Amino acid sequence: MAEHNKDQQEILDKLGIQKLNPMQDATHEAITSCNEVVLLSPTGTGKTLAFLLPIIARLDRHIEDVQVLILVPSRELAIQIEQVTRDMGSGFKANAVYGGRAGSKDKVELRHAPAILIGTPGRVADHIRRETISTQFIKTIVLDEFDKSLETGFEGEMREIIKGLPSLKNKILTSATQQVEIPSFVGLQHPKKLNYLNTKTQQLTLKTVVANSKDKLVTLRTLINYLENKHGIIFCNFKDTISFVSDFLHDKGIPHSCFYGGLEQLDRERALIKFRNGTHRLLLATDLAARGIDVPELDFIIHYQLPSREEEFTHRNGRTARMNSNGTAYIMKWENEALPDFIRGSEILKMNGAKPSSDQQNWQTLYISGGRKDKISKGDIAGLFFKQGNLEKGELGNIELKQDCAFVAVPKSKANQLIDKLNNSRLKKRKVRISLLE
Repeated sequence: MAEHNKDQQEILDKLGIQKLNPMQDATHEAITSCNEVVLLSPTGTGKTLAFLLPIIARLDRHIEDVQVLILVPSRELAIQIEQVTRDMGSGFKANAVYGGRAGSKDKVELRHAPAILIGTPGRVADHIRRETISTQFIKTIVLDEFDKSLETGFEGEMREIIKGLPSLKNKILTSATQQVEIPSFVGLQHPKKLNYLNTKTQQLTLKTVVANSKDKLVTLRTLINYLENKHGIIFCNFKDTISFVSDFLHDKGIPHSCFYGGLEQLDRERALIKFRNGTHRLLLATDLAARGIDVPELDFIIHYQLPSREEEFTHRNGRTARMNSNGTAYIMKWENEALPDFIRGSEILKMNGAKPSSDQQNWQTLYISGGRKDKISKGDIAGLFFKQGNLEKGELGNIELKQDCAFVAVPKSKANQLIDKLNNSRLKKRKVRISLLE
Protein backbone atom coordinates (compact mmCIF):
# COMPACT_ATOMS: atom_id res chain seq x y z
CA MET A 1 0.00 0.00 0.00
CA ALA A 2 1.16 3.54 -0.76
CA GLU A 3 2.90 5.54 1.99
CA HIS A 4 0.45 8.36 1.33
CA ASN A 5 -2.70 8.91 -0.70
CA LYS A 6 -1.69 10.00 -4.19
CA ASP A 7 -2.71 13.53 -4.99
CA GLN A 8 -5.06 14.31 -7.84
CA GLN A 9 -2.36 15.43 -10.26
CA GLU A 10 -0.39 12.19 -9.83
CA ILE A 11 -3.52 10.20 -10.72
CA LEU A 12 -4.39 12.43 -13.70
CA ASP A 13 -0.80 12.13 -15.00
CA LYS A 14 -1.05 8.34 -14.79
CA LEU A 15 -4.33 8.44 -16.75
CA GLY A 16 -2.88 10.85 -19.33
CA ILE A 17 -5.47 13.53 -18.52
CA GLN A 18 -4.30 17.17 -18.49
CA LYS A 19 -7.23 18.68 -16.62
CA LEU A 20 -10.74 17.90 -15.42
CA ASN A 21 -13.80 19.14 -17.29
CA PRO A 22 -16.16 21.67 -15.56
CA MET A 23 -18.58 18.94 -14.42
CA GLN A 24 -15.72 16.95 -12.83
CA ASP A 25 -14.35 20.05 -11.09
CA ALA A 26 -17.78 20.95 -9.67
CA THR A 27 -18.39 17.35 -8.55
CA HIS A 28 -15.01 17.20 -6.83
CA GLU A 29 -15.78 20.38 -4.92
CA ALA A 30 -19.32 19.22 -4.00
CA ILE A 31 -18.22 15.79 -2.71
CA THR A 32 -15.34 17.36 -0.76
CA SER A 33 -17.61 19.90 0.97
CA CYS A 34 -21.02 18.12 1.21
CA ASN A 35 -22.14 14.78 2.64
CA GLU A 36 -24.95 14.34 0.11
CA VAL A 37 -24.50 14.92 -3.64
CA VAL A 38 -26.82 14.17 -6.57
CA LEU A 39 -25.07 14.38 -9.95
CA LEU A 40 -27.04 14.42 -13.21
CA SER A 41 -24.77 14.30 -16.24
CA PRO A 42 -24.95 12.66 -19.70
CA THR A 43 -23.40 9.27 -20.45
CA GLY A 44 -19.77 9.60 -21.49
CA THR A 45 -18.93 12.82 -19.64
CA GLY A 46 -16.60 11.23 -17.09
CA LYS A 47 -18.85 10.76 -14.02
CA THR A 48 -16.82 7.79 -12.75
CA LEU A 49 -13.59 9.77 -12.48
CA ALA A 50 -15.56 12.73 -11.08
CA PHE A 51 -16.70 10.82 -7.98
CA LEU A 52 -13.67 8.53 -7.60
CA LEU A 53 -11.08 11.30 -7.24
CA PRO A 54 -12.51 12.93 -4.07
CA ILE A 55 -13.48 9.52 -2.64
CA ILE A 56 -9.94 8.12 -3.00
CA ALA A 57 -8.44 11.32 -1.54
CA ARG A 58 -10.14 10.68 1.81
CA LEU A 59 -9.61 6.92 2.13
CA ASP A 60 -7.80 5.83 5.29
CA ARG A 61 -4.87 3.58 4.44
CA HIS A 62 -4.77 2.20 7.99
CA ILE A 63 -8.21 0.58 7.68
CA GLU A 64 -8.10 -2.91 6.18
CA ASP A 65 -11.83 -3.26 5.49
CA VAL A 66 -14.24 -1.91 2.88
CA GLN A 67 -14.59 1.88 3.18
CA VAL A 68 -16.53 2.70 0.01
CA LEU A 69 -19.44 0.86 -1.57
CA ILE A 70 -20.43 1.62 -5.19
CA LEU A 71 -23.75 0.08 -6.29
CA VAL A 72 -24.39 -0.24 -10.04
CA PRO A 73 -27.24 -1.67 -12.16
CA SER A 74 -25.17 -3.94 -14.43
CA ARG A 75 -22.15 -6.23 -14.50
CA GLU A 76 -20.63 -4.20 -17.33
CA LEU A 77 -20.69 -0.99 -15.30
CA ALA A 78 -19.19 -2.81 -12.28
CA ILE A 79 -16.32 -4.12 -14.43
CA GLN A 80 -15.81 -0.70 -16.02
CA ILE A 81 -15.57 1.15 -12.68
CA GLU A 82 -13.24 -1.53 -11.29
CA GLN A 83 -10.97 -1.01 -14.32
CA VAL A 84 -11.00 2.80 -14.01
CA THR A 85 -10.18 2.52 -10.29
CA ARG A 86 -7.23 0.23 -11.01
CA ASP A 87 -5.98 2.40 -13.87
CA MET A 88 -5.83 5.33 -11.43
CA GLY A 89 -3.03 3.51 -9.58
CA SER A 90 -4.11 4.85 -6.19
CA GLY A 91 -2.55 2.03 -4.18
CA PHE A 92 -5.96 1.03 -2.77
CA LYS A 93 -7.52 -2.34 -3.60
CA ALA A 94 -10.77 -2.36 -5.61
CA ASN A 95 -12.95 -5.34 -6.50
CA ALA A 96 -16.15 -5.82 -8.45
CA VAL A 97 -18.77 -8.43 -7.52
CA TYR A 98 -21.84 -9.19 -9.62
CA GLY A 99 -24.33 -11.90 -10.50
CA GLY A 100 -23.43 -14.33 -13.25
CA ARG A 101 -19.97 -15.25 -12.02
CA ALA A 102 -18.89 -17.90 -9.54
CA GLY A 103 -19.27 -16.96 -5.87
CA SER A 104 -16.00 -18.82 -5.22
CA LYS A 105 -14.19 -16.19 -7.34
CA ASP A 106 -15.63 -13.45 -5.12
CA LYS A 107 -14.57 -15.37 -2.02
CA VAL A 108 -10.93 -15.52 -3.12
CA GLU A 109 -10.83 -11.80 -4.00
CA LEU A 110 -12.62 -10.70 -0.82
CA ARG A 111 -10.36 -12.71 1.49
CA HIS A 112 -8.21 -9.59 1.55
CA ALA A 113 -10.89 -6.89 1.77
CA PRO A 114 -10.80 -4.10 -0.84
CA ALA A 115 -11.01 -0.46 0.22
CA ILE A 116 -13.50 0.07 -2.63
CA LEU A 117 -16.17 -2.53 -3.36
CA ILE A 118 -18.17 -2.17 -6.57
CA GLY A 119 -21.16 -4.39 -7.26
CA THR A 120 -24.70 -5.05 -8.34
CA PRO A 121 -27.17 -4.74 -5.44
CA GLY A 122 -28.21 -8.41 -5.51
CA ARG A 123 -24.67 -9.75 -5.18
CA VAL A 124 -23.57 -7.12 -2.62
CA ALA A 125 -26.65 -7.80 -0.43
CA ASP A 126 -25.83 -11.52 -0.58
CA HIS A 127 -22.25 -10.89 0.63
CA ILE A 128 -23.48 -8.71 3.48
CA ARG A 129 -25.94 -11.43 4.57
CA ARG A 130 -23.20 -14.07 4.44
CA GLU A 131 -20.82 -11.71 6.28
CA THR A 132 -18.11 -12.18 3.65
CA ILE A 133 -17.64 -8.42 3.83
CA SER A 134 -17.66 -6.18 6.89
CA THR A 135 -19.86 -3.08 6.79
CA GLN A 136 -18.36 -1.53 9.93
CA PHE A 137 -16.08 0.99 8.17
CA ILE A 138 -18.21 1.83 5.09
CA LYS A 139 -18.60 5.60 5.33
CA THR A 140 -19.37 6.36 1.68
CA ILE A 141 -21.97 4.87 -0.67
CA VAL A 142 -22.30 5.70 -4.37
CA LEU A 143 -25.53 4.76 -6.17
CA ASP A 144 -24.31 5.03 -9.78
CA GLU A 145 -27.10 5.15 -12.39
CA PHE A 146 -29.44 4.67 -9.42
CA ASP A 147 -32.60 5.04 -11.51
CA LYS A 148 -31.51 2.11 -13.69
CA SER A 149 -30.96 -0.06 -10.57
CA LEU A 150 -34.50 0.75 -9.47
CA GLU A 151 -35.87 -0.05 -12.96
CA THR A 152 -34.17 -3.45 -12.92
CA GLY A 153 -35.90 -4.43 -9.67
CA PHE A 154 -33.14 -3.87 -7.11
CA GLU A 155 -35.09 -1.59 -4.74
CA GLY A 156 -35.42 -4.22 -2.00
CA GLU A 157 -31.69 -5.01 -1.98
CA MET A 158 -30.70 -1.33 -2.10
CA ARG A 159 -32.98 -0.55 0.84
CA GLU A 160 -31.53 -3.51 2.79
CA ILE A 161 -27.91 -2.52 2.04
CA ILE A 162 -28.31 1.13 3.09
CA LYS A 163 -30.12 0.10 6.28
CA GLY A 164 -27.21 -2.22 7.14
CA LEU A 165 -24.44 0.42 7.00
CA PRO A 166 -23.91 1.63 10.61
CA SER A 167 -21.13 4.17 9.86
CA LEU A 168 -22.56 5.72 6.68
CA LYS A 169 -21.80 9.46 6.34
CA ASN A 170 -21.52 10.26 2.64
CA LYS A 171 -24.10 9.53 -0.07
CA ILE A 172 -23.49 10.17 -3.77
CA LEU A 173 -26.17 9.48 -6.40
CA THR A 174 -25.62 9.74 -10.15
CA SER A 175 -27.91 9.49 -13.17
CA ALA A 176 -27.97 10.38 -16.86
CA THR A 177 -31.73 11.01 -16.74
CA GLN A 178 -33.45 14.36 -16.21
CA GLN A 179 -36.61 13.71 -14.19
CA VAL A 180 -35.59 11.08 -11.69
CA GLU A 181 -37.25 10.59 -8.35
CA ILE A 182 -34.83 10.02 -5.49
CA PRO A 183 -36.17 7.12 -3.41
CA SER A 184 -37.00 7.97 0.19
CA PHE A 185 -35.10 4.96 1.59
CA VAL A 186 -31.79 6.66 0.65
CA GLY A 187 -32.61 9.17 3.40
CA LEU A 188 -31.25 12.33 1.76
CA GLN A 189 -31.73 15.48 3.89
CA HIS A 190 -30.22 18.47 2.05
CA PRO A 191 -28.34 17.14 -1.00
CA LYS A 192 -26.19 19.32 -3.23
CA LYS A 193 -27.63 18.89 -6.75
CA LEU A 194 -25.51 19.26 -9.87
CA ASN A 195 -27.34 19.15 -13.21
CA TYR A 196 -25.27 19.01 -16.40
CA LEU A 197 -27.89 17.35 -18.59
CA ASN A 198 -28.63 20.50 -20.57
CA THR A 199 -25.00 21.47 -21.10
CA LYS A 200 -24.37 21.48 -24.84
CA THR A 201 -20.84 20.17 -25.17
CA GLN A 202 -21.53 17.88 -28.11
CA GLN A 203 -23.11 18.06 -31.51
CA LEU A 204 -25.51 15.24 -32.42
CA THR A 205 -26.95 15.03 -35.92
CA LEU A 206 -30.16 13.03 -36.55
CA LYS A 207 -30.73 11.45 -39.97
CA THR A 208 -33.63 9.27 -41.12
CA VAL A 209 -33.05 6.39 -43.52
CA VAL A 210 -36.17 5.22 -45.38
CA ALA A 211 -36.41 1.54 -46.38
CA ASN A 212 -38.89 0.23 -48.95
CA SER A 213 -39.24 -3.08 -47.11
CA LYS A 214 -40.39 -3.80 -43.55
CA ASP A 215 -37.35 -5.92 -42.58
CA LYS A 216 -34.98 -3.05 -43.60
CA LEU A 217 -32.04 -5.48 -44.01
CA VAL A 218 -31.06 -4.50 -47.56
CA THR A 219 -31.21 -0.82 -46.55
CA LEU A 220 -29.10 -1.57 -43.46
CA ARG A 221 -26.42 -3.09 -45.66
CA THR A 222 -26.47 -0.02 -47.92
CA LEU A 223 -26.12 2.22 -44.85
CA ILE A 224 -23.17 0.17 -43.55
CA ASN A 225 -21.53 0.53 -46.98
CA TYR A 226 -22.25 4.27 -46.91
CA LEU A 227 -20.57 4.56 -43.48
CA GLU A 228 -17.50 2.71 -44.80
CA ASN A 229 -15.10 1.86 -41.98
CA LYS A 230 -16.62 3.95 -39.21
CA HIS A 231 -17.23 2.61 -35.71
CA GLY A 232 -20.75 2.32 -34.23
CA ILE A 233 -23.62 0.46 -32.53
CA ILE A 234 -26.73 -0.90 -34.29
CA PHE A 235 -29.58 -0.90 -31.75
CA CYS A 236 -32.42 -3.46 -31.84
CA ASN A 237 -35.26 -3.89 -29.34
CA PHE A 238 -35.17 -7.69 -29.01
CA LYS A 239 -32.58 -10.45 -28.95
CA ASP A 240 -34.60 -12.27 -31.66
CA THR A 241 -34.11 -9.27 -33.93
CA ILE A 242 -30.38 -9.31 -33.17
CA SER A 243 -30.26 -12.97 -34.18
CA PHE A 244 -32.12 -12.21 -37.42
CA VAL A 245 -29.90 -9.21 -38.31
CA SER A 246 -26.71 -11.02 -37.24
CA ASP A 247 -27.46 -13.97 -39.55
CA PHE A 248 -27.94 -11.53 -42.42
CA LEU A 249 -24.65 -9.73 -41.69
CA HIS A 250 -22.80 -13.07 -41.44
CA ASP A 251 -24.23 -14.11 -44.82
CA LYS A 252 -22.95 -10.87 -46.33
CA GLY A 253 -19.51 -11.29 -44.77
CA ILE A 254 -19.84 -8.23 -42.50
CA PRO A 255 -17.89 -8.77 -39.23
CA HIS A 256 -19.65 -7.68 -36.02
CA SER A 257 -20.13 -8.45 -32.31
CA CYS A 258 -23.49 -9.08 -30.56
CA PHE A 259 -24.41 -7.81 -27.10
CA TYR A 260 -27.67 -8.48 -25.21
CA GLY A 261 -28.97 -9.72 -21.87
CA GLY A 262 -29.44 -13.37 -22.84
CA LEU A 263 -25.74 -13.88 -23.63
CA GLU A 264 -23.41 -15.51 -21.13
CA GLN A 265 -21.37 -12.92 -19.21
CA LEU A 266 -18.12 -14.18 -20.79
CA ASP A 267 -19.54 -13.76 -24.30
CA ARG A 268 -20.75 -10.25 -23.48
CA GLU A 269 -17.32 -9.25 -22.16
CA ARG A 270 -15.55 -10.68 -25.20
CA ALA A 271 -17.95 -8.96 -27.60
CA LEU A 272 -17.03 -5.62 -25.98
CA ILE A 273 -13.29 -6.43 -26.06
CA LYS A 274 -13.41 -7.04 -29.83
CA PHE A 275 -15.47 -3.91 -30.36
CA ARG A 276 -13.15 -1.77 -28.22
CA ASN A 277 -9.97 -2.93 -29.93
CA GLY A 278 -11.25 -2.57 -33.49
CA THR A 279 -11.47 -6.28 -34.38
CA HIS A 280 -15.15 -5.49 -35.04
CA ARG A 281 -16.30 -2.00 -35.99
CA LEU A 282 -20.00 -2.85 -35.52
CA LEU A 283 -21.78 -3.86 -32.31
CA LEU A 284 -25.31 -5.23 -32.67
CA ALA A 285 -27.02 -4.57 -29.32
CA THR A 286 -30.17 -4.11 -27.27
CA ASP A 287 -30.67 -1.17 -24.89
CA LEU A 288 -28.32 -2.96 -22.47
CA ALA A 289 -25.59 -1.10 -24.41
CA ALA A 290 -27.33 2.30 -24.17
CA ARG A 291 -25.44 3.14 -20.96
CA GLY A 292 -23.08 1.67 -18.40
CA ILE A 293 -20.64 0.04 -20.83
CA ASP A 294 -17.10 1.07 -21.60
CA VAL A 295 -16.72 1.58 -25.35
CA PRO A 296 -14.54 3.96 -27.36
CA GLU A 297 -15.64 7.18 -29.04
CA LEU A 298 -18.30 6.19 -31.61
CA ASP A 299 -18.84 7.78 -35.01
CA PHE A 300 -22.52 6.81 -35.17
CA ILE A 301 -25.35 4.78 -33.80
CA ILE A 302 -28.14 3.20 -35.86
CA HIS A 303 -31.68 2.73 -34.56
CA TYR A 304 -32.57 -0.39 -36.57
CA GLN A 305 -35.65 -0.48 -34.34
CA LEU A 306 -36.79 2.56 -32.39
CA PRO A 307 -37.33 2.30 -28.62
CA SER A 308 -40.81 3.03 -27.29
CA ARG A 309 -39.65 5.73 -24.86
CA GLU A 310 -37.87 9.01 -25.45
CA GLU A 311 -35.58 8.35 -22.49
CA GLU A 312 -34.08 5.24 -24.10
CA PHE A 313 -33.77 7.10 -27.43
CA THR A 314 -31.72 9.76 -25.60
CA HIS A 315 -29.52 7.19 -23.85
CA ARG A 316 -28.80 5.36 -27.11
CA ASN A 317 -27.86 8.64 -28.80
CA GLY A 318 -25.59 9.39 -25.84
CA ARG A 319 -23.20 6.67 -27.02
CA THR A 320 -22.09 8.98 -29.86
CA ALA A 321 -21.37 12.74 -29.86
CA ARG A 322 -19.81 12.32 -26.42
CA MET A 323 -17.88 14.98 -24.53
CA ASN A 324 -16.80 17.60 -27.09
CA SER A 325 -17.11 15.49 -30.24
CA ASN A 326 -19.68 15.17 -33.02
CA GLY A 327 -21.70 12.11 -33.95
CA THR A 328 -24.69 10.96 -35.98
CA ALA A 329 -27.74 8.89 -35.01
CA TYR A 330 -29.39 7.15 -38.00
CA ILE A 331 -33.09 6.34 -37.62
CA MET A 332 -34.25 3.45 -39.83
CA LYS A 333 -37.91 3.32 -40.81
CA TRP A 334 -39.82 1.72 -43.63
CA GLU A 335 -41.71 4.03 -45.98
CA ASN A 336 -45.19 3.59 -44.42
CA GLU A 337 -44.01 3.96 -40.82
CA ALA A 338 -44.70 7.13 -38.78
CA LEU A 339 -41.97 8.33 -36.43
CA PRO A 340 -42.82 9.01 -32.76
CA ASP A 341 -43.37 12.61 -31.61
CA PHE A 342 -40.14 12.66 -29.60
CA ILE A 343 -38.03 12.60 -32.78
CA ARG A 344 -37.51 16.16 -33.94
CA GLY A 345 -35.10 17.80 -36.38
CA SER A 346 -34.16 14.69 -38.35
CA GLU A 347 -33.28 15.04 -42.03
CA ILE A 348 -33.81 12.35 -44.68
CA LEU A 349 -30.55 10.73 -45.78
CA LYS A 350 -30.06 9.94 -49.47
CA MET A 351 -27.47 7.23 -49.95
CA ASN A 352 -27.08 7.50 -53.71
CA GLY A 353 -23.82 6.03 -54.87
CA ALA A 354 -23.03 4.06 -51.69
CA LYS A 355 -20.50 1.50 -52.88
CA PRO A 356 -20.19 -2.05 -51.56
CA SER A 357 -17.78 -1.91 -48.64
CA SER A 358 -14.86 -4.32 -48.48
CA ASP A 359 -15.53 -4.63 -44.72
CA GLN A 360 -11.83 -5.11 -44.27
CA GLN A 361 -11.18 -6.58 -40.84
CA ASN A 362 -7.72 -5.21 -40.05
CA TRP A 363 -7.37 -6.50 -36.48
CA GLN A 364 -7.73 -9.87 -34.80
CA THR A 365 -7.87 -10.52 -31.06
CA LEU A 366 -5.48 -12.96 -29.37
CA TYR A 367 -6.19 -14.55 -25.98
CA ILE A 368 -3.35 -14.94 -23.42
CA SER A 369 -3.84 -17.38 -20.54
CA GLY A 370 -2.11 -15.25 -17.86
CA GLY A 371 -3.14 -12.00 -16.20
CA ARG A 372 -2.79 -9.59 -13.32
CA LYS A 373 -2.77 -12.29 -10.63
CA ASP A 374 0.34 -13.77 -12.30
CA LYS A 375 2.07 -10.35 -11.88
CA ILE A 376 1.94 -9.89 -15.67
CA SER A 377 1.79 -6.26 -16.84
CA LYS A 378 0.83 -4.64 -20.16
CA GLY A 379 4.53 -3.81 -20.58
CA ASP A 380 5.44 -7.52 -20.29
CA ILE A 381 2.94 -8.38 -23.03
CA ALA A 382 4.09 -5.54 -25.29
CA GLY A 383 7.72 -6.64 -24.81
CA LEU A 384 6.89 -10.21 -25.82
CA PHE A 385 5.11 -9.13 -29.01
CA PHE A 386 7.78 -6.59 -30.00
CA LYS A 387 10.88 -8.62 -29.15
CA GLN A 388 9.89 -12.22 -29.87
CA GLY A 389 6.95 -11.52 -32.16
CA ASN A 390 8.94 -8.93 -34.18
CA LEU A 391 5.99 -6.54 -34.46
CA GLU A 392 6.60 -2.95 -35.53
CA LYS A 393 5.43 -0.14 -33.22
CA GLY A 394 2.15 0.57 -35.07
CA GLU A 395 1.27 -3.14 -35.30
CA LEU A 396 0.44 -3.71 -31.64
CA GLY A 397 -3.15 -2.74 -30.91
CA ASN A 398 -5.08 -2.43 -27.67
CA ILE A 399 -4.03 -4.64 -24.72
CA GLU A 400 -6.68 -5.48 -22.09
CA LEU A 401 -5.37 -7.03 -18.92
CA LYS A 402 -7.73 -9.02 -16.68
CA GLN A 403 -7.17 -10.89 -13.40
CA ASP A 404 -6.51 -14.27 -14.99
CA CYS A 405 -6.05 -13.55 -18.72
CA ALA A 406 -5.32 -10.84 -21.30
CA PHE A 407 -6.45 -9.88 -24.80
CA VAL A 408 -4.30 -8.27 -27.50
CA ALA A 409 -5.27 -6.79 -30.88
CA VAL A 410 -2.80 -7.64 -33.65
CA PRO A 411 -2.88 -7.26 -37.46
CA LYS A 412 -5.14 -9.92 -38.96
CA SER A 413 -2.46 -10.82 -41.50
CA LYS A 414 0.00 -11.71 -38.71
CA ALA A 415 -2.30 -13.35 -36.14
CA ASN A 416 -1.60 -17.00 -37.02
CA GLN A 417 2.17 -16.59 -37.33
CA LEU A 418 2.24 -14.81 -33.95
CA ILE A 419 0.37 -17.73 -32.36
CA ASP A 420 2.87 -20.20 -33.89
CA LYS A 421 5.81 -18.13 -32.68
CA LEU A 422 4.61 -17.09 -29.20
CA ASN A 423 2.34 -19.87 -27.89
CA ASN A 424 3.81 -21.43 -24.70
CA SER A 425 6.15 -18.44 -24.18
CA ARG A 426 7.04 -17.37 -20.65
CA LEU A 427 5.62 -14.17 -19.19
CA LYS A 428 7.10 -13.46 -15.76
CA LYS A 429 7.38 -17.01 -14.39
CA ARG A 430 4.33 -18.40 -16.12
CA LYS A 431 4.17 -20.31 -19.39
CA VAL A 432 1.16 -18.89 -21.25
CA ARG A 433 -1.07 -20.22 -24.00
CA ILE A 434 -1.79 -17.81 -26.84
CA SER A 435 -4.72 -18.47 -29.15
CA LEU A 436 -7.22 -16.75 -31.42
CA LEU A 437 -10.30 -15.34 -29.70
CA GLU A 438 -13.12 -16.70 -31.86
